Amino acid sequence: MQEFKKLHQQDKPLLLANVWGVSSARCAEQAGYQALGTSSAAIASLLGYEDGEQMPFNELAFMVGRIAAAISLPLTVDIEAGYSRDPQVIAENIKQLSKLGVVGVNIEDSIVDETRTLVGRESFSEVIRKLKTYLAELSVDVFINVRSDVFLLGIKGARDEAVLRAKSYQNVGANGVFFPCVTCEEDIRAIVEATSLPVNVMAMPDLPDTTVLADLGVKRVSTGNLSHDSIYGQLTNLLVDIKAKESCQPLFTKPLRE
Repeated sequence: MQEFKKLHQQDKPLLLANVWGVSSARCAEQAGYQALGTSSAAIASLLGYEDGEQMPFNELAFMVGRIAAAISLPLTVDIEAGYSRDPQVIAENIKQLSKLGVVGVNIEDSIVDETRTLVGRESFSEVIRKLKTYLAELSVDVFINVRSDVFLLGIKGARDEAVLRAKSYQNVGANGVFFPCVTCEEDIRAIVEATSLPVNVMAMPDLPDTTVLADLGVKRVSTGNLSHDSIYGQLTNLLVDIKAKESCQPLFTKPLRE
């Protein structure tokens, strides 16, 4: 875990490739990424599930084990809300992943029932506090990156709430904080200034480039499930092209690099 932790202290943000299987993980490793993370949405889609803990944890663990065994890079895993509401069970889940070679996890402060809803700040902070205690008892040392969905859910006063949550999660022992869907430089700066923890953002169309993010103090950038969506969008287009032309020739036409 210490090697992975150091990657969050570089001058440039750690660019984390989010993968969903051995093939995507090997592609990212060959491309020169320093670390990998799983995408829960992408793995769920691969196995035919909706996102939001609809995939059984044992199936996630199986996929993680296959990925971890195939790569030499540090691997962090998106465990959504932990696959339990009980911090002790969440700790046991993380222990299982740690035994597979995982060095970090993302755990999010929203829960998907019929819709995704934000857990109260104090309630979720208490979950993290207890989780850290149970992990220490289990002698499990992993990077706990707490994902807050205040921007993803578009809540009113998202910046102020993000600042409060960043401080609260730091106080209960988180190793990093992750705010998907934040893109405004002023919002990012406010979060970075509110905490000494590494701040993680996610690829979005309006997200500044890594040079700007480095100046703002961001330490980690995730690609999310966008690579997965892009790849399968291209596959759909290819298959449509083959069917329309009634020819397999498109399989042998290399895409042009821009």
